[in-house]
Amino acid sequence: MQNVARLISVKPLDPQGGLELLRDRCGAEAVEAEREAAERLVELCGGLPVALQVVAARLVTDDSLGMAELTAELDDEAGRLAGFALDGEESSVSAVLGPSYRLLPPDAARLYRLLGWLPFGSFDAGVAAVAAGLDTRSVKRLLRVLVKASLVEAMSDGRCRMHDLVRLHARERAVEDELESEQAALTERVGTHYLVLTALADRALRKERLRIADLSDLLRDVDDPFTRAGGPPPLEWLDTEHPAILAVLRAAVRYELYPLAWQLAEAFSVLFLYHRYLKTWQESLTLGIEAAVAAAASADTAGEIAEAMAGEARLRSLLSRPLLDLGENDRAKEQLEKAVALAEPTDRLALRASVQEFLGRYLDVVEPTSAVAAYQRSLELNEQAGESRGAALAGFFLGCAHDARGDHAEAMLLLRRAQQQLESRAEPDMRMAARVRAAIGVVHGHLGETEEAIHELQEAVRVLGGVAKGMEYEAKAREQLADVAQRAGGRVELVRECLSRAGNIYEALGNHSRAQELRRRLLGLDD
Repeated sequence: MQNVARLISVKPLDPQGGLELLRDRCGAEAVEAEREAAERLVELCGGLPVALQVVAARLVTDDSLGMAELTAELDDEAGRLAGFALDGEESSVSAVLGPSYRLLPPDAARLYRLLGWLPFGSFDAGVAAVAAGLDTRSVKRLLRVLVKASLVEAMSDGRCRMHDLVRLHARERAVEDELESEQAALTERVGTHYLVLTALADRALRKERLRIADLSDLLRDVDDPFTRAGGPPPLEWLDTEHPAILAVLRAAVRYELYPLAWQLAEAFSVLFLYHRYLKTWQESLTLGIEAAVAAAASADTAGEIAEAMAGEARLRSLLSRPLLDLGENDRAKEQLEKAVALAEPTDRLALRASVQEFLGRYLDVVEPTSAVAAYQRSLELNEQAGESRGAALAGFFLGCAHDARGDHAEAMLLLRRAQQQLESRAEPDMRMAARVRAAIGVVHGHLGETEEAIHELQEAVRVLGGVAKGMEYEAKAREQLADVAQRAGGRVELVRECLSRAGNIYEALGNHSRAQELRRRLLGLDD
C-alpha cells in the first residue's frame, strides 16, 4: 500500500484549552499550585497541542522539573525548539512542521523561511512582500498557501500571524537554506519600509516639528497611505505597529544598520508624544542613541558625522522626558547635559532651542526657579531661527514657569501671545492651543478670577476631549478644573465629574497609580 503524506493541523488551542490539556496530563493540583507558570507555558507553546504534549510529558517523567523551571528554560528563545523534545528525540515541533514545510512549493517555502527572519510575528502582506523582495500580489497568493498549510494564521483584521514556535522552525530552515548575508539584507529592507511609513505617519500628525534626519530623498515620490482616501489613521497605525517597529529597531542595531536605526528612533518618537508607553519610549531612544554614536564614528563624510551627532543630541534630549516621568531625574540630567554639549557648538538654532526647552522642563521638576532662564533662551533661539511654532511652545512653557514663580501678569501676557500664535498659523495647532488655554485658566485661578478660570478650562477640556490624541492633556485639564472648582466651593458635582473622567482616562492610558489617586480624592468629597 502506498504511503501518502498528510498535512497535520497545528492550529492552537485558546489559553483555557491549553490549561485544560495540562490539567489532563499533569493533574489539576499541579497546575493550580503553579498557575502563573502554567499560563506562561501555554503562552510559550502558543497553544500548539504538540508542544503542550511534550511539555506535559517532560513534567510527568521528570520529578525534579517544575513548571517554573521549565518556563525559565523555554523563555530562552535560542534553545526553545530543543526544549520541545524528549531525551534523544528530534524536537516534536520540528517533527510536526517538517512534513508541512517539505510539501510547500519552492516559492512558498522560501517565503516561509524569510518570514522566520522577521523580528516579529504579526505582519501584513506589504511587510511580507518587502521581506521577500516580491510584489504584494504574488505574496498574497503565497500567504494563502502558508495559511492552508497551517503555518501562518490569517487574522480577522487582514493581517497574518506566525506563531513564535513556527517562526523558530522557519528560522532554522532559513539558516540551513538561505545565504548568510540574507538576514541582514532582509532587516535593512524591512527597516527601511518601516522608516518610510513611520516618517509619513509622523508628518501626517504634525507637519511642523523639529526633525534632524533628512529623509527628503527617501520619501520623494512614495505612496503615502495616510493621505489616501480610506487610509489608516496615522496614530492608530503607529499604535498597532509599535511592537514591530521596536523589534525592527533592535534588529537594525544588531546588524549595525546605524543610520537607519537612529533615524527610525527619531521618527518613532511621535507616537510617545501622544501615548506614553514610557518603557518602550525609553528603550527605543536608547537604541537610537547607541546607533547615532556608532553612525558618527563610522561615517565617511563630515556632513554625515554632523547629522548623526545632531541626531544624538535630539534623541538624548527626548530621552529626558520618559526618564523624568519614571522618576529617574539624575539620568534625565545626564542625558540633557550631553545633549547641550552636543548641540551648543553647532549652527542648528532649532536644535539648540529644543534642547533648552527640554532642559527647562527638567528644571521645572527639580529646580523650578531656574526654569525661566532655559525657556527664555529657547524662545530667543527659536525666534533667531525663524521657528514660529517653536517660539510659541517656548512662550507657553515660559509663561507656565513665570506663573509658578508667582509672576502671574507676565505669565498671562506670554500665554495669550502663545495661544494666538498657535491658533493663527497656516496649520493651526488647536490641540497645543487648548493646552495653553488650560494654562491661562490656571493663571486666572491664581489671580482669584474664578469664573474666568472655569470658563477657560472648560473650553480647553472641550477641545482636548474632541481628539483622542489629546487624552492625557484632557485628563490634566480636568484635574486643573477640579482644583479651581473645589477651591471656589459650592461646585461639588463639577469637581466629581472632572475627577471621575480624568481617572477613567488615566486608567485607559495605563497610569493606574494616578487613577487610584483620583479615586481616593473622589471618596474624600463624601467625607
